[in-house]
Amino acid sequence: MIGQHGHASGAHFAFTDRWGGVSAAPYEQLNLGGAVGDDPGAVRTNRESAAKSLGLDADRVVWMNQVHGADVAVVDGPWGMGEPSTERGERRSPVPEVDAIVTRERGLALAVLTADCTPVLLADPVAGVVGAAHAGRPGMVAGVVPAAVRAMVALGAEPSRIVARTGPAICGRCYEVPETMRAEVAAVEPAAHAETSWGTPAVDVTAGVHAQLDRLGVRDRERSPVCTRESHDHFSYRRDRTTGRLAGYVWLG
Repeated sequence: MIGQHGHASGAHFAFTDRWGGVSAAPYEQLNLGGAVGDDPGAVRTNRESAAKSLGLDADRVVWMNQVHGADVAVVDGPWGMGEPSTERGERRSPVPEVDAIVTRERGLALAVLTADCTPVLLADPVAGVVGAAHAGRPGMVAGVVPAAVRAMVALGAEPSRIVARTGPAICGRCYEVPETMRAEVAAVEPAAHAETSWGTPAVDVTAGVHAQLDRLGVRDRERSPVCTRESHDHFSYRRDRTTGRLAGYVWLG
């Protein structure tokens, strides 16, 4: 199933859960990730089904080869062949290694894959610019979200007009890390300092992302209340290791 949220300005945001697809366990059901070991045919069917349910053309959805970095690509159409890739050495799409994409193309949907990391969807409908970013702990620390906003500004966006939505992600009460790692993250982004519900060091990546957006002047922000580790309606790498991937989509109507 997909939760879609329109904005009065004409921006569209959508986040998937794990249900309504054709993938078999442990990827059941709506796995949209092409590099997690799932059957490529099932991933293709799921991507087509998800796009159709959103009123989108699956061939007009841009995906990323996410690597936990801070590189951004400006796109004006889908990459090359568009076939989901696998980890078994099969043919891969010519999809660059980036963790954020931005575009000025109306009707072109940008997609981000996650299974605990924070999916970040951005839109400035006045400028006609949208962006999608994959913010895990390394990407948040590296500044992938500020980099995405800067790329949008270069295309005419203004932070005060940007609408930001973050989707289901692991929460600070569940994302346990070593104390040294928490300290390293908090040194870069104090808002990410957290503690688990059982009293150990943790990181709240989504809180860090929202603090970054706030400093950039992005005020229209909403955060999903869903923690992927706690919700069995969502994929969680932390919980299950071998599992599927959720997707966030953003586009202008």
